[in-house]
Amino acid sequence: MPFPQDNASSWKIVPQGDRSVIVVFGDQINVEIGHQCATAANALRAANITGVSDIVSTFNSVALHFQPRLFDAAIGFERMAGDIDKVLANALVQGANIAASRQIDIPVCYGGQYGPDLAHVAQHCKLSEADVIRLHSGSTAYVFMLGFAPGAPYIGVHDPKLAIGRRSTPRTDVPAGSVAIANLQTMIYPNTSPGGWHIIGATPLVLFDPDQEPATLLAPGDTVRFVPIDQQAFLAARRVRT
Repeated sequence: MPFPQDNASSWKIVPQGDRSVIVVFGDQINVEIGHQCATAANALRAANITGVSDIVSTFNSVALHFQPRLFDAAIGFERMAGDIDKVLANALVQGANIAASRQIDIPVCYGGQYGPDLAHVAQHCKLSEADVIRLHSGSTAYVFMLGFAPGAPYIGVHDPKLAIGRRSTPRTDVPAGSVAIANLQTMIYPNTSPGGWHIIGATPLVLFDPDQEPATLLAPGDTVRFVPIDQQAFLAARRVRT
């Protein structure tokens, strides 16, 4: 399905240093712009533009990293921008079927030792803990980007009733698999690391494994459904994994 925008208004291409360009689709965080970014990134990867070494999708832009030695300095950006425009005109305006969205179920054991901030989130949002779980797991959420750590997804946008900022004091040691929320989004920590989001649960799934192909469980453009499980199911899934 084509996006209802024309080339001139739907994206802007700007240089970022001497070896990358940024394709900007807007300044908001919403699913429509996120889907544009994921579709554009997939189309640009499929196009194999000469000299491009990496393509990274974010909330509202796509970065293309390239090798400047392959271009004349005077025409490098113009040539790159022209190639990008051609690809995006097909993928976004004419509606080429490039992006194939996946829906992935993420089992989550909420609360208790796995979600030490669930009670605080409920109190802050003036909800019961059961309501927080219901709102968090009641509808699918969009994977905007991976960042912070390998395989760490930024997922949203959640119900406004779950509005809460980051913790005032980050933790230095967040367990791998922790499911945490802030700013109407969810972060799943793929490895033990520092973190400043509110932990409401944990998943037994592995988010990042460099020995697998692909190495990341999730990718920009996926949708996620959080599925509540109990501690017994959580521990059983972990035993199967190991």
